[in-house]
Amino acid sequence: MLDEVRRRIRVKHYSLRTERVYIAWIRRFILANGKRHPRDLGQPEIEAFLSHLAVEGQVSASTQNQALSALLFLYREVLAMELPWLDGIVRAKRPQRVPTVLSKQEVAAVLAHLDGRMWLIASLLYGTGMRVLECMRLRVKDVDFSRNEITVREGKGAKDRRTVLPQSLASALEREVVRARALHDDDLRQGFGEAYLPAALARKYPQAARDFGWQYLFPAARRSLDPKSGQERRHHVDPESLGRVLRRARLRADIAKPVTAHTFRHSFATHLLERGYDIRTVQELLGHKDVATTQIYTHVLNRGAGGVLSPLDGLG
Repeated sequence: MLDEVRRRIRVKHYSLRTERVYIAWIRRFILANGKRHPRDLGQPEIEAFLSHLAVEGQVSASTQNQALSALLFLYREVLAMELPWLDGIVRAKRPQRVPTVLSKQEVAAVLAHLDGRMWLIASLLYGTGMRVLECMRLRVKDVDFSRNEITVREGKGAKDRRTVLPQSLASALEREVVRARALHDDDLRQGFGEAYLPAALARKYPQAARDFGWQYLFPAARRSLDPKSGQERRHHVDPESLGRVLRRARLRADIAKPVTAHTFRHSFATHLLERGYDIRTVQELLGHKDVATTQIYTHVLNRGAGGVLSPLDGLG
C-alpha cells in the first residue's frame, strides 16, 4: 500500500520532501493501530491518533495538520474512500506569530562571521527575499546579469516569479558560475553531467539535462544517487549546511534573536517596507499569493509600536 501511496504522490508531482513526510505519517498511523489496514479504521482512530500527537506528543499545530493532510491523502487519493466525516475533522489552529526580523546592523554582523559560499548564499537570501530551497535550486540560466534579475522557478505553490539581483553580489555570482562550469565539465568527462529535470521537461527536451544552463548554480561538492531514479548525478548544496553555520555566526555576533535562513527573508521584506516600497511590490518579490500574508511585516515596522512614544516617557 505504501508503494501505491508513493506512486500517487508522484503522479500528483508532489515534492520528494512531501513524499517522505506523508509516507512517514501513514506508516506511523498504521503502526499506532496495531498494523490494521486503514480500510478497517475510521473516524475514532484518526481522531485518537491526532489527539495523541497533540496531548502526549505535544507536537505543534503545523505538525498535527501535516499528519492530518497525510491521512486525508491516503483515504481520498489512494484508497478512494468517500468519507464525509473527514471534512468535519477540525485542523489545529496555528498561532499567529510576529516574524523575527534583524536590524540592518544585525544582518551585517551575522554576514561578517560567514565566508565563502555560505556568505554568498546568506547574502543572496537577504538581498532577494528568496526561500532557502528556492535559492539552492537556482539553475545557472535563472540568473540574468544584464537585467539584474533572478528568476525563481516553481516556488511555493508551483509559481514562477522574478526578484532583484543585488548588484553587489554580481561578481561573486559570476565566480560561482565559473566554478559550476568547471564541475560540470569534469562530470561530462567522466560520463555524468545530467542535472535533475522535472519529468515533463525531461521527456520534452531529452538533451537539456546535460546543458550547462540547467545545472545548479550551487552544486554539491560530490555526486549522489537520485532517490527516485537511482541515477548518479550532482545535486545542489544541502540547505541544512547553511542552518549550521548560521547558528555559529549568530553566537559569534552575540545576537540573542534566533537566526535561520527564513529570518533573512523576513528582514528583506521589512527593510523594503521601511524604505517606502509599495506593499504590492514586496508581495510580488516574495511570491505571496495574498497581500494579507505580506501585511504581517507592517506589524514590525518602526512606524508601528516602535514609533510610538510611551506615555511614561512624557512624564515630567
